[in-house]
Order: sequence, then C-alpha cells, then structure tokens
Amino acid sequence: MNIPIEISARHVHLSKFDLEALFGRGFELSKLKDLSQTGQFASKQTVKLVGPGGEIDKVRILGPCRKETQVEVSETEARLLGLYPPVRDSGNLTDTPGIKIIGPIGEIILTHGVILALRHIHIDPATAALLGVKNYDRVKVDTIGPRDLIFENILIRVDPSFKLAMHIDTDEANAAGINSDNHLGLIII
Repeated sequence: MNIPIEISARHVHLSKFDLEALFGRGFELSKLKDLSQTGQFASKQTVKLVGPGGEIDKVRILGPCRKETQVEVSETEARLLGLYPPVRDSGNLTDTPGIKIIGPIGEIILTHGVILALRHIHIDPATAALLGVKNYDRVKVDTIGPRDLIFENILIRVDPSFKLAMHIDTDEANAAGINSDNHLGLIII
C-alpha cells in the first residue's frame, strides 16, 4: 500500500501553563495552517530554543496545547544546540534533556522534554485492519525514488481521528531525497 510521507520540521508543543509563561496570561495560539492530522495546526507563534551549545530562533509552535511541553528536533539540530536527546515516541519524555525556551514576554527552563521523534505512521482503524497492523506494531517503508531508502522500525499509531501519513524528520527526509510532503512510500509489512 502506498503511503504519503510528510516531513516533520523542528517544533514545540506547549502546555497551557508554559504558553502563558512565554506569551502572557490568557494567551491563545493563532492558527497559521491546519496540519494533516485532524485538529492539529501550525500556529503563527514561534519561540527561541537555547541549549548549552547554541540556539535556534523562530521555532514553530504546534497546537493545540498539550498536557506537557515537548520539543522535537532533528539530530543535526540537537547537536547544534549541544544536546543528545534519545529517539522517542511523542509524549515519552522520561530521561530526556531539558532546554531553555524564550518567548516574547518570558522564558522557561525545561528540566526534560527534548526528543528526536521516532518515525511513525498515523493510521485509522479501518486501514490498519486492512493492512493487518495494530497500535504500536512496527513496519518498514520503501521511500521509492532516486535516493530510495527502506526505513525500518516505524511505529504504527492507530486512532479513529488519524489520516494515513508517515512522519519523518528533516534529517531522514534529506537522506531519502524527500523535499516535499507529496512523496509516497510503500509499506512493507
């Protein structure tokens, strides 16, 4: 089965508490554009990340707010920041490095929360059943193209709200020669 491959650039998910610390009491994110997954959006707001080795400005905040603040960067960006975060599924923040986040009116220092996002596939239950996969299974995907790669150990995430899409970070996209979200891969079970 063919699957759309989407590039997930560096971004931040903020808790409501941290959003208000960075932008002010009662502040709400304003939508720049919808993302492919239902209810998810890129906001107009950005922040600066400051690590022990460097900083990255204009890092997009994705909405809506989450229970806990999380920063997702590529390995190249992590090294620029002077960090060595683990590869993790979203929300698994145990034993991850922290970082300073600077907003327009405040800053926060996270004690943990920086990850290299584990490549994953969002899939609805009907499509998962058709493929014979379930939540937390692992599959392979052939990226098909001039720099053809087979990515292994791709986490399956099943939810009724999900639309079929594989998410990889910018380093992975560069390795496979993928430069836009209209690239298709082939799922290998």
